[in-house]
Amino acid sequence: MKEYTNKQIAMRVSWVTIVVNVVLSVFKLTAGILAHSAAMVSDAVHSISDVLSTFVVIIGVRMSAKEADKRHQYGHERFECVAAIILSVMLFTIGFGIGYAGIKKIFIEDNSSIAIPGVLALIAAAISIIVKEWMYWYTRAASIKINSGALMADAWHHRSDALSSVGSLVGIIGARIKFPLMDPIASMVICIMILISAISIFIDSIGKMTDKSCDSSLEEKMKSIILEQEGVIGVEQIRTRLFGNKIYVDVEIIANGEDTLSSTHEIAHKVHDKIEEAFENVKHCMVHVNPD
Repeated sequence: MKEYTNKQIAMRVSWVTIVVNVVLSVFKLTAGILAHSAAMVSDAVHSISDVLSTFVVIIGVRMSAKEADKRHQYGHERFECVAAIILSVMLFTIGFGIGYAGIKKIFIEDNSSIAIPGVLALIAAAISIIVKEWMYWYTRAASIKINSGALMADAWHHRSDALSSVGSLVGIIGARIKFPLMDPIASMVICIMILISAISIFIDSIGKMTDKSCDSSLEEKMKSIILEQEGVIGVEQIRTRLFGNKIYVDVEIIANGEDTLSSTHEIAHKVHDKIEEAFENVKHCMVHVNPD
């Protein structure tokens, strides 16, 4: 059986989700227009925005996989963050537009003129929920297999879309049982979900661009592994910083001051190797030895 690299797996999953999202978006947009459902049109726009998020995964995987060069001696991982920030701004703009359209229909336009969504919109919402939930599990399985945070984020984006389609379904049902305002209200709920997603992507990317540290629980795990190494008496300091989807670690350990330079160097080398071996996302571990 042919073995695929992590990059190939990520590319394959990304292109599959792009094709499915494009087909699903066209179907939902057509159904929304023909069945007079603002919620379904909004949900279609949301699905179109998912294509952009998947392209971010593609760009991130390709750029972050590039080797370091003279102009980028620490690598290219942060290019993924730049692309994600651009995407978050685009998503926020789309969400704001959908919300404004919903507010207009509720507070400005004549409510009596709101068309009752047809059965086609109801069918489209149900199909969207099923397809999006399948995409969540498909992408999630691949992300676990190759330990990809970007793919896992994309998987949860699919799950949020399934929930958005549930909102559309509720809105369409409400409109069909003589509560027409439920449809634009559902559009506003979808708008809020898009805005939350955009803000979450933006905050996460900014953290990775500004050397945010890892969670304290992860640092404690690193500290425990370091203390297990022969010759390490203690850990004076451990600092971590996120660099795109990678981690840099700076450690100050305590060793016997009477040991030779060669032996303390060997201890530091063991700590370096063990941290990079135990944590796949660690790109480099710098170890400084202080005498006891």
